[in-house]
Order: sequence, then structure tokens, then C-alpha cells
Amino acid sequence: MRKDISLTNGIPSRQEAEEILREAETHNVGTWGNHSRNVAMCAERIAVACGMDGDKAYVLGLLHDIGRKFGVRHLGHVYDGYKYMLDSGYAQVAKICLTHSFCVQDVSVYVGKFDIIDSELQELKDSLAFVEYDDYDRLIQLCDALGGANGVVDIEERMQDVKNRYGFYPQNKWDKNIELKQYFENIAGQNIYEIVGQ
Repeated sequence: MRKDISLTNGIPSRQEAEEILREAETHNVGTWGNHSRNVAMCAERIAVACGMDGDKAYVLGLLHDIGRKFGVRHLGHVYDGYKYMLDSGYAQVAKICLTHSFCVQDVSVYVGKFDIIDSELQELKDSLAFVEYDDYDRLIQLCDALGGANGVVDIEERMQDVKNRYGFYPQNKWDKNIELKQYFENIAGQNIYEIVGQ
């Protein structure tokens, strides 16, 4: 994966990102599009509060789940989004597609079905091991837990819902999400829920 790609080369504009998402939704109708919009809204607001690039955060949040364009998949949506954005020339978005489900940098903490073939799983593992997280990776990981399909949700309630649906939720992943919330609150000097308007 290429590193240090500029905003203009590594990600699409807001308008382009919105069109990419709208087009993708025609292939797989569901609540994931609105979830992505809420993640983007949260990411932009927190980024601005933390002195980060709000437009970049918005685009990355909007497209973090773009792999869902290719159907109802679990771990497969991570792989599909990563490959799709790499092939589209959006390496920064591809990185977010890869990292957003792994606040703990380990494929084994994924909650859901491992619905990819062995070679794809190995590619994900290798890519994830190589990548260096930055505050945009951390921000989208946090906002993925904040943005529901119908608006902002409480992180702990969201994790408990996932735990109820799948029967487990790794404790280290739970703890990391709480740590991410505190990390950005410390930078912003403000409660996350106040920033995102819950």
C-alpha cells in the first residue's frame, strides 16, 4: 500500500464520495448507507473539534463500508471495500476500509462470519500487519461504533447489541473502543456525545 498520498490523490472529494455511496446503495439496498452517513457526520464533527481535516474525515467515514456494495457479507465487506478502493486509486480510503473493523490490530477480533477464502484472509492479515494506524484510522473506528443507521448511538449500548446478536464481543476490543472515545475527548477537551450532538 502506498503511503503519504495527498488528500486530492488519496481520496475523492465530498461530492464524489457521496455519488460513490449513492451508486453503491443501488447494488445492495439496506441501512448501511445511512449508517455510513452518520459515521461521516460524527467523524467530521470530531475531526474539527480535534483540529483535524473535517472534509477528509467526512469522506473516509462515508466510504468506510463501501465494500457492502458487493452484497451482504461480514468480513467479506472489509476485503471487498479494500480492494475496490485500491483499484479505484483511493489508497487512503482503502486503508480505512481495511482498518475500520480492527481497533485492535488483529483480524481474529472480528465479530462476524469469516466469509472470505483463505487467500483473501491471508491478504487481509498481511495488509493489516503492515499498516500503521493514524488518527484518521482511530477516528473512523470510533465513529463506526457511534454511528447507527438512525443517528448517533451510545458506544457501550452498540457494543452490547453486537454482543447480544453474535453471542460474544472481545473484551480487548470493547476496552479499545472506550479508550478511543477518551483519546479524542482528551484532544478535543469535550465530551464526544456533545460534539456529535447525541
